[in-house]
Amino acid sequence: MKRRTFIKNTAASSALLTLSGLSLTSFTTLKSKHITILHTNDVHSYIDPFPADHPRNANMGGVVRRAALIENIRKENPNVVLLDAGDIFQGTPYFNYYGGELEFKLMSMMKYDVATIGNHDFDNGIDGLYAQLPHAKFDFISSNYDFTNTILNSHVKPYKILNIAGVSIGIFGLGVQLDGLVDKKNYKETRYNDPIEVATDMARILKHDKKCDIVICLSHIGFQYKDFPQRVCDVMLAKKTKDIDLIIGGHTHTFLDKPVIEKNLEGKEVLINQVGCYGLNLGRIDFFVSDDKKVTSNGKTIIV
Repeated sequence: MKRRTFIKNTAASSALLTLSGLSLTSFTTLKSKHITILHTNDVHSYIDPFPADHPRNANMGGVVRRAALIENIRKENPNVVLLDAGDIFQGTPYFNYYGGELEFKLMSMMKYDVATIGNHDFDNGIDGLYAQLPHAKFDFISSNYDFTNTILNSHVKPYKILNIAGVSIGIFGLGVQLDGLVDKKNYKETRYNDPIEVATDMARILKHDKKCDIVICLSHIGFQYKDFPQRVCDVMLAKKTKDIDLIIGGHTHTFLDKPVIEKNLEGKEVLINQVGCYGLNLGRIDFFVSDDKKVTSNGKTIIV
């Protein structure tokens, strides 16, 4: 074929593609970025694995095994975010003796990125929690606990934005009502604000104002209360808000084999996951973000 004829035919073909509503760039394959979210909740100072003769959890759990799992997943995919949904403290003599120092040091070694605050994290008082913060090389977030008149003011952020491989991830935290659950002298002048109202504002700020691709709520309000249907919980939170992609829960020690899916106010899917307690499981959620910012996900629970 002569050069002039080839160019003419190619131009005509391109014109037909454009006229039919397509362009040559329409056939470019969209690539996706893979982000892995790993998470724990209600570890309660369980550092060692359960003993071999334990009636329910024999040889399960333990920080060393969790660390090895996390390290292997990071080798598989370097784009990992590691989160905790609260109640890091209280449950074994390690906490009674070290007051949380060991827990924070080990979490720092595992390179946790962000944690929220559970009710048992106040068990040594707000001063006891503050005293251990230098051992935590990760950020604490809480959006509905107002620490303005306490020693934690400015040490706990309402949210955290991470940029992983060009994907913007906004994370905010919610805590359970402390009144009646924690001795007032332990949390002092900490003020509790309504989780639904706070989550509505936080999700809007992160998704729309801050342009986050993924919005995650680190929740310590509980998965669901079937005997108390009016009590705020993760399922209710998902249904009554929008712009949240994932709720990582805690407080109720709920063992989920995989994330539960609920529909939000706009009918869009929200993932909710919680992995029980005592470090027996590690949660994993994989997000895939395409070049045009479409997000897909899947998740599972990994036995430690």
